Amino acid sequence: FVEAFDTLATLGPAVAVFGSARTERDDPEYLNAVQLGAKMAAAGFAVITGGGPGIMEAANKGAYFGKSPSVGLNIQLPLEQGANPYQDISQTFQHFFARKYMFVRFASAYVVMPGGFGTLDELMEALTLIQTGKVKDFPILLYGREYWAPMLAQIESMVAEGTIGREELKFVFVADSVDEATTLLQDRLVAMWQEAKGSTDA
Repeated sequence: FVEAFDTLATLGPAVAVFGSARTERDDPEYLNAVQLGAKMAAAGFAVITGGGPGIMEAANKGAYFGKSPSVGLNIQLPLEQGANPYQDISQTFQHFFARKYMFVRFASAYVVMPGGFGTLDELMEALTLIQTGKVKDFPILLYGREYWAPMLAQIESMVAEGTIGREELKFVFVADSVDEATTLLQDRLVAMWQEAKGSTDA
C-alpha cells in the first residue's frame, strides 16, 4: 500500500480501463482501446490499466504516446500477466485487494471493455461500492452494447425483482464507439466537477 501510494501520489485526473488480457493485437477491440487511451490522454486524463497484455496493453499504448501518464498496476500471476511495455508509471502487486483499492482510489471513472472473470470482478466491485455509498459520483462506462447485452438484461431482471434499485445505476453508461465513449466520459466528469465546485463554493 505504501509503495503504491508513493508511486501514484502525484497522478492527476485518471480513467481506468479494463478488458481481456487475451485480446489479440489485430482484434478490432484492441484497436478501439488504443484509440480510447489516446483520446483520454489528449483530454488530460491519465490512463490506468492492469498493466498486462490485450486490452490493457492497448489502452496503455494509446496513452503512452500522448500527453498524459500511462499507468500499469500489474499483478503477479503464473499466466498471462507479463507487464506491457507502454507504461510511464508501473507498480506490481502481489495481492488483488491492494491493487483493486488503487484503481478505485486513483481513478475518477471506469471504462469496461469486453473481458472475462477479472474484468467482471472489477466491474462488480465498483457497482457494489456505488450501491453501498462507499464511492460517490463514479461513472462506469460499458464499451460494446452487444457484448454487454446479456449482463444488462440480467441487471434489468434484478431491477424488476427489486434486488437492486434503478437509482443505483445512474452512473452506468453504455457506448458503442470511441467518440461516444470519450464524449460521455468527458461530459459526465466535467459535470461532476462543476457540481462539486458549486457545492464547495456554497
